[in-house]
Amino acid sequence: MHIERTGLHSYVFNAAKISTDDPEVALCRKIRTSPLLAGPLLARRGAVTLPRPGGDGIGRRRLDTHFLALRALGASVEVTSSSYVMRTEGLRGADIFLDEMSVTGTEQAVLAAVLAAGCTTIGNAASEPHVQDLCRCLVAMGARITGIGTNVLEVEGVNALHSAEFSVGPDFMEVGSLIGLAAVTGSELRIVGARPRDLRMARLIFGRLGVTWRDEGDDIVVPGEQELQVRDDMHGAIPKIDSAPWPGFPSDLMSTALVVATQARGTVLVHEKMFENRLYFADRLIGMGARIVICDPHRAVVVGPARLYGEPDGLPSPDIRAGMALLTAALCAKGKSVIYNIGQIDRGYERIDERLAQLGARIERRSE
Repeated sequence: MHIERTGLHSYVFNAAKISTDDPEVALCRKIRTSPLLAGPLLARRGAVTLPRPGGDGIGRRRLDTHFLALRALGASVEVTSSSYVMRTEGLRGADIFLDEMSVTGTEQAVLAAVLAAGCTTIGNAASEPHVQDLCRCLVAMGARITGIGTNVLEVEGVNALHSAEFSVGPDFMEVGSLIGLAAVTGSELRIVGARPRDLRMARLIFGRLGVTWRDEGDDIVVPGEQELQVRDDMHGAIPKIDSAPWPGFPSDLMSTALVVATQARGTVLVHEKMFENRLYFADRLIGMGARIVICDPHRAVVVGPARLYGEPDGLPSPDIRAGMALLTAALCAKGKSVIYNIGQIDRGYERIDERLAQLGARIERRSE
């Protein structure tokens, strides 16, 4: 496969020649999305062996949904202690109902179904913006997919895909993280090309903490010096922030929401329903001065506002979102903080130190 970089954020991929060797084990183990190679390679080569994937340590991330879809489409899957061996004599369309609204499970099913013989229905499908983007990209390449943006996708298999030019949409998790960062630092921020329609649930949830913004075309403008105040539920009940599959509040924004809650006046329950390790970084916030009661691996009560203090001895970045949340906390804390294992943050936030420095943040990247 040939890859050519043609600009700061543009690449040309030519997959006319694919090696007959299986994907490199070391590379596959670095990312959690490596299983998504299965569908395309089964369609193209009829067989593939993949190692267990890597990714953030935020809890169990099951692959059962992937294999449910691939088996329904005519693939055999052998699970060993270290790898997944998959084969097919030809993928064929099927009526699939996924056992959970898995983003990558849905993407796996779509990637395999577009080149399967016949029609495929994918029920209980995830519909996040990046799932929609993948479907639109495949359509631009000649795939036939309807129901994009809904929980039922209809795919009519084609014999082959062709080349296309496609622009990837903004990352709504990155946009949401920047909104939270602006709110806790009292900064005015314009996020260009943010696609506000993808942030409608985030607007409702962040609104419970007093965070507001306005839409200007495709931009989002966060006003400065917002008074962060928890908005109680009816009859003065303590409100809850909880994660859910799209269009619910995304789990990937829970870490940022937790930091914002530490700076909002009032009490709120944070309930992370999807991953049992997502809130493990909360003890680092407590060490910085946050008033958080950790109820169990999935729930925490936050009482704000709390004055946060820097951690010069170092804060570990356990995963992409927790790393960005700790960076957000450090920028609104009094004093200096050191964050290490920043490769985790880099995986989800390109050149974040450079961009924040341009906005006035006192941030410096140092080698160990």
